[in-house]
Amino acid sequence: MDEVDASVDHGAPVWAAFGDLMASLLGAFVLVLVGVVAVQMELTSHLQDEVKKRRIEEQRRMSLEKALAIPLASGRITLNNGRIGISGQVLFEVNSDQLQPEGRQLLTSLVTPLKAYLGARNEMLMVSGFTDDKSIRSGRFADNWELSAQRALTVTRTLIDEGMPSSMVFAAAFGAEQPVVPNTDAAARAQNRRVEMAPVPKTSNASATPNAGNAANAAS
Repeated sequence: MDEVDASVDHGAPVWAAFGDLMASLLGAFVLVLVGVVAVQMELTSHLQDEVKKRRIEEQRRMSLEKALAIPLASGRITLNNGRIGISGQVLFEVNSDQLQPEGRQLLTSLVTPLKAYLGARNEMLMVSGFTDDKSIRSGRFADNWELSAQRALTVTRTLIDEGMPSSMVFAAAFGAEQPVVPNTDAAARAQNRRVEMAPVPKTSNASATPNAGNAANAAS
């Protein structure tokens, strides 16, 4: 009897250790499983956000295309990633900030659809002026920065004159920076001499952004 009891006493710690090991393994497995589930949930949420974002951007693009259907169909403007492009040849002569009649007519036709589009989304319109890389030959402007700024202001003022609220539009200048193609020849430089208009979200500090009216007055 004593030998049997001794046998039992020696086996009990082994089973206890085995039970502890299994409990530890089970706990580790549960932790790994929880981690995997959490990662999957995070990835799913991220993918859903990306899909939602792309859907919103696609709806936004289609809405802008619809608003500008007529000038887009005529080829007088381009639309690329939400940026409305107008060739500088349509708006201005070389080294000039004086708007041509065809350019004014085009800008006038854009006011109504753009105003409706911006108002529906609580957005603003950024008007950006760009030039090619050739040095300015006219004594009126110090450099390409000044020429691009004055062209952007001319377009901005014209939009306001034709009915665009000044709170919805502001001007920006980029000079010869950000060309759409390398300035390798006359045709390429003509593409880079342009004005772009892009709807941008209003922010909480939008009032700190100089609007078209303030910018126009400052440049006067």
